[in-house]
Amino acid sequence: MTVIIGVDPHKASVSIEARDSTTERLVATGRFGTDTQGYRQLKAVARQWPQRIWAVEGTAGTGRPLAQRLVADGEMVLDVPAKLAARSRVFDTGQGRKTDAYDAHAIVMVALRDRGSLRQVREEDALTVLRMLVDRRDQLAKAKVQGLCRLHRLFTELIPGGAPRKKSVDQYRRLLAGVRPRDQVGRTRRRMAAEQVRELVRLDTQMKASKKELKAAVLATGSTLMDLYGVGPVNAARILADVGDVARFPSKAHFASWNGTAPLDASSGEQLRPRLSRAGNRRVNRALHSVAAVQLRHETPGKAYWRRKNNGPGKSRHAMRCLKRRISDAVYRQLLADATARQEQVVAAGRVGHPGASLASSAADLPPDIGTSDQPQPEPANLTVDPQGAGD
Repeated sequence: MTVIIGVDPHKASVSIEARDSTTERLVATGRFGTDTQGYRQLKAVARQWPQRIWAVEGTAGTGRPLAQRLVADGEMVLDVPAKLAARSRVFDTGQGRKTDAYDAHAIVMVALRDRGSLRQVREEDALTVLRMLVDRRDQLAKAKVQGLCRLHRLFTELIPGGAPRKKSVDQYRRLLAGVRPRDQVGRTRRRMAAEQVRELVRLDTQMKASKKELKAAVLATGSTLMDLYGVGPVNAARILADVGDVARFPSKAHFASWNGTAPLDASSGEQLRPRLSRAGNRRVNRALHSVAAVQLRHETPGKAYWRRKNNGPGKSRHAMRCLKRRISDAVYRQLLADATARQEQVVAAGRVGHPGASLASSAADLPPDIGTSDQPQPEPANLTVDPQGAGD
């Protein structure tokens, strides 16, 4: 008997509901802490089912610590997206209630009905490091923008008429050297501006070092994304970190829908009209926009394509969206080629079956379809496992 264990994770506790994968019969429910003792109690309860599969909600967020601990212990863990569990709750009989028990119930029912479309969680690898590095780079860039805004505000009070906008740190530093206020308020503002300039210089140094580290990390993955014109280390790292396994996208159209470059159909009657999509992964969408902007600043095939699409008044934005979709398709082809090359290297080395080497899609469509989980489900049962009584 294979048992599916649905897990609703939180910071201090997790709620579970276990059901037989064949008959969907309720086996156990419970609530456990996330500390070492609670984890041991959770594993002790699960050991009574030798064949078990864990279904954890949000393994890229709140559920990541628990999912990685389970994977490190040799457990099979499936990732249940929060949106998928929410859709299952809509068709539940719980009248829209949202408690930990109902959440665990929705998660296990999704795993029972749509196990084939869920992604299996792997141990954190180089892509996790890449994600951490690019997130840190984004934080530094945001801090620099905030610092420049604060510095510009100080200069509007130090210099009559204010300083011109969009100045570099070096320009602000030279401009500050010529400011000699005589009153105490002015001297205080100048001191604060000097401190802000030093802070921006430090951020610039950190950003340069971060970009260098990102480039080395991207090249270490064997990716050739930076061969595409306009794709630098930061954008390549963001795409690789958020995409993960490109095999989960059956086609370039699914990839475009995921990153928000595919338009939405807004046709009505005989009027056929697409509409801008504001859904999808906005971080990857922003990276693709940056690539498009770089291509438009130079004489590239992308700019020639943009000119052909920009064939009338008010068409520039439409042309930009078309260019972003074209770049999305090129990125997908590059990611697919890299994955194929890695698979060929694995086969040549005699290591067939390496995690992530398969190019078979694990998703039937995007957004995921909850299939037969649309049917109303019974309400979750009361707790059947006492955490205090569970031992090793």
